[in-house]
Amino acid sequence: MNRVHIKTYGCQMNERDSEAVAAMLRGKGYSIVDNEFDADVILLNTCSVRDQAEQKAIGKAGHVSARKKKNPNLIVGIMGCMAQNRGDELVDRLPDLDLIIGTQKFHRVPDHLDNMIATLQGQGPRPSTVIDLEEEAGSQNTIRSHVKDSRQVSAFVSIMQGCNMKCSYCIVPKTRGAERARPMESIVEEIEELAARGTKEVTLLGQIVNQYGIREFPFVDKKSPFVQLLEKVNAIEGIERIRFTSPHPVGFKEDLIDCYARLPKLCEYLHFPMQSGSDRILKAMRRPYTIERFRRIIDQLRAVRPDIYISTDVIVGFPGETDEDFELTRRAFEEIAFDMAFLFKYSVRPGTTAEPLGDPVSKEVKEERNQVLLDLLGQSSLSRNQSLVGHIEEVLIEGPAKRGEGMYMGRTRGHRKVVVPASERLVGELVPVRILEATTTTLSGELVLEGIETGLAG
Repeated sequence: MNRVHIKTYGCQMNERDSEAVAAMLRGKGYSIVDNEFDADVILLNTCSVRDQAEQKAIGKAGHVSARKKKNPNLIVGIMGCMAQNRGDELVDRLPDLDLIIGTQKFHRVPDHLDNMIATLQGQGPRPSTVIDLEEEAGSQNTIRSHVKDSRQVSAFVSIMQGCNMKCSYCIVPKTRGAERARPMESIVEEIEELAARGTKEVTLLGQIVNQYGIREFPFVDKKSPFVQLLEKVNAIEGIERIRFTSPHPVGFKEDLIDCYARLPKLCEYLHFPMQSGSDRILKAMRRPYTIERFRRIIDQLRAVRPDIYISTDVIVGFPGETDEDFELTRRAFEEIAFDMAFLFKYSVRPGTTAEPLGDPVSKEVKEERNQVLLDLLGQSSLSRNQSLVGHIEEVLIEGPAKRGEGMYMGRTRGHRKVVVPASERLVGELVPVRILEATTTTLSGELVLEGIETGLAG
């Protein structure tokens, strides 16, 4: 009864939460299995940002729960944002669920499973569904476990929980709670432990990551707590690359922009959500910046790091978005020339301030607008990738590629995926790669063998 399968839906923060739960379970003697049909316990870590993600998770939970007819001892649980958002409603809809765990209670999963398994093995009556959704002080400090017997070339590090922004379309403040920062020393200690086990790259995670510690910790020499944290991570021996996600234009000041010029380990890549190019829609979304302010930040970043790669999020079809509003978005999207983007078609989220507005923009219009941006993104991304052909890029080899014998996958500092012939001994190493071919999403290249000894050239 100790084999657990965890399936994760949604964002990098959910991935990090699942990883921490897996590490905590391993520490209590559980084994984590890749195949759900080999598992005694199936946990779904869920997302509520979009309705489609919720429906997929609910459908999966229903399908898995139905298997209890053949295996009555199978334990099925739902964790994360959907669990937090829907709570008791999930039990009404899926009465065979055993466990519903909220976003501040991931660290309680091992104990809950221990109790359930003990009851089942004692041949007593099956316990009623355990629902654990209450807020818990200090929960932001519990997501720090990593698998200690394996090397992570690249690791996510959660530095805070929650969000105070209350964007009108977003359910995250409801599911994740108010902003709560981890102590800086604890984060540094966690990253030092990762570095000692061979981690070369860390991505700092926060719902509004550049708001880290803004209420808990003081500014020092006009530097925000987040900038102070970046400086400390930059000084950790063994860490070669630093990334973070996702920031907000609010609080993205000169001290952070300057980091791209003076912190050598901070990668020249930024995920920077725009959401809309229309000031009217941004205001309706409760995004407290103008498109001019957004573009000015990007201009400042490109001034200090001309080679920076920038990705973004955009929502099309927000209630009230007119053709004129979308044209402003299209124009900004094209002129900024994002290298990557996540494009979303608006869906109503219960409990948000935009919910009463309904969903008046038709599905067909959303699809059309989404495709316009996808086409622009394809052109921009392909052009940027093709500009790298013939150049030598530093690539961190992460592991075997999904396809091709002897092929390995890594990423550039600009977060571009590179496929290259390599060997297992280079996993976790920074190597020079000459780019030979480019598609919209992937670069292909060859190792510059002399460069491994002499450094990058070109």
